[in-house]
Amino acid sequence: MAWVKIWCILVLISITQAHNDFYTSIGQMTDLLYTEKDLVTSLKDYIKAEERKLGEIKRWAEKLDLLTETATKDPEGFLGHPVNAFKLMKRLNTEWLELENLVLKDMSDGFISNLTIQRQYFPNDDDQTGAAKALLRLQDTYKLDADTISQGNLPGVKHKTSLSVEDCFELGKIAYSDADYYHTELWMEQAMRQLDTGEVSNIDKITILDYLSYSVYQQGDLDRALDLTKQMLKLDPEHQRANGNLRYFEYMKAEEQKKANETQDSQGSKVGSTSETKKGRPKDYLPERQKYEKLCRGEGIKLTPRRQKRLFCRYSDASRNPAYILRPVKQQDEWDKPRIIRFIDIISDQEIERVKELAKPRLKRATVHNPVTGKLTVATYRVSKSAWLSGYEDPVINKINKRIQDLTGLDVSTAEELQVANYGVGGQYEPHFDFGRKDEPDAFKELGTGNRIATWLFYMSDVTAGGATVFPEVGAAVWPQKGSAVFWYNLFASGEGDYSTRHAACPVLVGNKWVSNKWIHERGQEFRRRCNLSEMD
Repeated sequence: MAWVKIWCILVLISITQAHNDFYTSIGQMTDLLYTEKDLVTSLKDYIKAEERKLGEIKRWAEKLDLLTETATKDPEGFLGHPVNAFKLMKRLNTEWLELENLVLKDMSDGFISNLTIQRQYFPNDDDQTGAAKALLRLQDTYKLDADTISQGNLPGVKHKTSLSVEDCFELGKIAYSDADYYHTELWMEQAMRQLDTGEVSNIDKITILDYLSYSVYQQGDLDRALDLTKQMLKLDPEHQRANGNLRYFEYMKAEEQKKANETQDSQGSKVGSTSETKKGRPKDYLPERQKYEKLCRGEGIKLTPRRQKRLFCRYSDASRNPAYILRPVKQQDEWDKPRIIRFIDIISDQEIERVKELAKPRLKRATVHNPVTGKLTVATYRVSKSAWLSGYEDPVINKINKRIQDLTGLDVSTAEELQVANYGVGGQYEPHFDFGRKDEPDAFKELGTGNRIATWLFYMSDVTAGGATVFPEVGAAVWPQKGSAVFWYNLFASGEGDYSTRHAACPVLVGNKWVSNKWIHERGQEFRRRCNLSEMD
C-alpha cells in the first residue's frame, strides 16, 4: 500500500505542475482534443471487455438454465446417473466459485488507470470559468444575443455546435458568482426559453427562477422580481426562500408606493414609480471601452476620404538594400497618424510553421508590466500565451530578425527577443501602450536599452472573425492577414511617447490567432533615426 500512496502523491504533484491556463491558448487547447480522443478509445475498450464478461456469464446462465430445468423434473432419476451426481458436486464446489470470481472481476482497471494518468492534462475550475467569461466578453464586444451564441450562429464557423440548458445555466451561475447580475439575467432567461421549447434537462424551472428573480431585483426591477417569485411559488408553494423573498419584495413595493404617494401629495401632481433600474453591463476600469469595442466590430473607423487619399501602396527596396533591389517588398499604408505600414507576404508559411513549432512547447500565460511593483504579472485584460525566441537558437529566427532590421532601417541587436503569442478563447489584449510612459521611468531599466521606439507585428494566421488590432485614440483598425506584418513608431523622433499609438488586440470571435512581434529599443538608433528639435515630430 505504501507504494500506491507514493504513486498517488506523485500524480497529484504532476497534476498541480501540469496545469497552466489552457483556455488562454487555442494552440495548446488542441492537445486536449487528442487527450479526450485517447480517453474515448480507452472507454470503448472497457465497454468491450465488460461485454465479453457479460457474454460469458450469459452463456453460463443459459447452459445451467437448461440443465436445471431438466434435472428438477426428475431429481432422483437425474442424480441416479453417477456422472450427473459428480458434476453437481463439482459445479457447486468449484464452478460457481469461478463464476463468482468472474462476476467480481473489475474490468475497469485499465480505463481508470488511463483516466488517472490523463487527468493531469485536464482543465480545472479556473479554465472553465475563464472560458465562460470569454463567451460573455464576446457577447458584449460583438453585440451578440444569448440565443445567437446558444445556437452557435457565429460568422464563418465550420463546426457549428449549440449550448444546452445546463450550459446556459452554468454561464449564468458563473456571472452570478461575480455579482454580474446583467449577464446572469441574460443567460438564465436563455435557459428558461430552451426549457419552454421542450428541451429535456436536469435543471428545473424553479432553480432558474430563483437565480433570475434575485438578479433582476439586484438591478432594481422590483416588479419583475415580484412576478418571477410568484411564478416560483406556483410551481412550489412551499419553497422557503421564495416565500421569504415574496414577503420582502411586497414590503419593498409597499414602501416604494408610500414614498410615491408622499411625493405626489407634496408636489400636488401624479408621480410614477420611484424605483430605478440599474440594468446594463457592469461598469469597468476602461474609459474607452465603448470606442474600443466599436472598432473591434468594424464600426467608428475614422478613415475619411481626405485621409484615404494620403494612403498608398508601393514596392520598397528598403533604401536600396541589395537584398530587395531585384525583389522589392509590397508595402501598404494602413494609417497616416500614427503612420502604420503593412508589409505584405513578408513571412512564408514554412517560416510561420517553424516559429510555431519552436514556440508551442514554451507557451506560457502572457504577462504585463505592473507599473507599481515593476514586475511582470498575469492580467484578465490579456488573454493569451506567449513564448520568446532568440536569433541564436534557430536560423529561421535569425533570418527573420535580419529582415526586420533591413526593412525598418533600425538596429535590432538591442531589441527584445521575438515574442510569439497565441490567443485563447475570446483571446484579447485590451488597450495599452507598448512604450514606457513618464510615470514609469523604470519600465525597461533592467534591459539598459532605453524605451521601445517601435513595434513590428507579424500576423501568422488569418482569423475567421474578430481579432483586429485597433487604435482607439485615432479610430484605426488593422485586420489580421496571414503572412503580413505591420510596423509603427511608438516614440516621436524627439524620444517623446506618441500617445496615439495606444492599441489593443480585439477578442477572437471565431478562429485561431497567432502573432509574433519585435519590440525595438532606442539604443543603437542614434544615427539611424536622428532626434528632431520638435517634440512631436
